[in-house]
Amino acid sequence: MDQKLTKIEIITRPSKLEELKDALNAIGVLGMTVSQVYGCGLQKGHKELFRGREYDVSLVPKIKVETVVCEIPVERVIETAQKILRTGKFGDGKIFVYELSDAVRIRTGQRGVDAIKDIPGETPER
Repeated sequence: MDQKLTKIEIITRPSKLEELKDALNAIGVLGMTVSQVYGCGLQKGHKELFRGREYDVSLVPKIKVETVVCEIPVERVIETAQKILRTGKFGDGKIFVYELSDAVRIRTGQRGVDAIKDIPGETPER
């Protein structure tokens, strides 16, 4: 395997999802997994007022976008995400980058880079 597989995990505000997906698609990142997650960072949550009482909300709703790239430069993905997500306020999120040792397409048994690339001429059943 001559090309490197890299997993990029982006955790950010749910309100930024559509804009982030569009920006990643525009640079060629087509496959991604999106999860609704809860977490806290440096701000350790916030206080909310509900029916006259104050409550500590320690886990804040976020989204996690995961993708694996091999041909698109990792720095380009990071720069694109930062450009879309940065507000300069607490809660903008984090980006984590992992080197992968392998990937396997279950249906065909393809491994490595071939497992994440589109197969020319094939269209998924819907």
